[in-house]
Amino acid sequence: MVPTLPPLYALRAFECVARMGSVTLAGQALHVTQSTISKHLKTLETHFGCKLFLRTGPRLALTPQGEMLAVQLRQGFQRIEAACALFHGQRNTLRLKAPSTLTMRWLLGGLHAFRDTAPGFEVQASSIWMDIDAVDFATEPYDCAILLGTGHFGAGTRSALLFDEWLIPICAPALVDGAGPQPPSLIGQALLHPSPDRRDWRRWLEKSGHPQALDLRHGQVFDTLEQGNTAAMAGHGIAVGDLALCQDALAAGQLVLPWKTAVGTGDGYYLVWPDEAGKLPLIERLLAFLRDRLPRTDYPEIRYVA
Repeated sequence: MVPTLPPLYALRAFECVARMGSVTLAGQALHVTQSTISKHLKTLETHFGCKLFLRTGPRLALTPQGEMLAVQLRQGFQRIEAACALFHGQRNTLRLKAPSTLTMRWLLGGLHAFRDTAPGFEVQASSIWMDIDAVDFATEPYDCAILLGTGHFGAGTRSALLFDEWLIPICAPALVDGAGPQPPSLIGQALLHPSPDRRDWRRWLEKSGHPQALDLRHGQVFDTLEQGNTAAMAGHGIAVGDLALCQDALAAGQLVLPWKTAVGTGDGYYLVWPDEAGKLPLIERLLAFLRDRLPRTDYPEIRYVA
């Protein structure tokens, strides 16, 4: 049998007195009389069978039992207040965290289409630069996130795969025009690195079986895939791009693939949300929509190496 709870208004009165240290101030805050507050405190002491306050004249001091109860109630009421405020102010809004390149190259178009199919349901996407994709739902103001990783984003989270990451060299068409049937040599080409640690070129070379040994210490370094893509489209060199996030530029002829080998990193883009997501129905609705609009990765002319 679940023990009977004491009256909620008595718990609220006790928490207020414990926090403010005064029956008078608690009565003013809750808009009730001092005698009503005192009755609520007696109700709780009777219910629990212990003293919650020590009364020395006009002053009140919490007993050890009262201090224990006050801490737990304070946390509980804070969560209730936060839940009510969130529901009241943003019950039809999802706050979404996403990497900047993913947002620019795929997500924005999807969200624009989503708004046309879901009137009254708003997704507020925050485009964030992250060296390592992560989210802390306890301290960051997001309901969900799209992150690049292995699917494990910390305790208390759940995730669903959207699409895998495939790395492939990209460049402007002018760099391969006149190169003949064979792709251009990497020797002597300006390399563009979309991350400071140059990991993308390293991973592609290791898995692709490319015969040319390169000194990856050279080449222009950027902070994001988006910067690398933009520099490649401008003809500044050959970058390594994410095949899925290059689909529009490839279709428009702004980028070409000098080598037709895509390398899987083992990472993917996941929709991530907390275990106790208050907006789970909205998150599931967004997930279903995004899965119907996944970027293209299935090119028949490309060799895929996992």
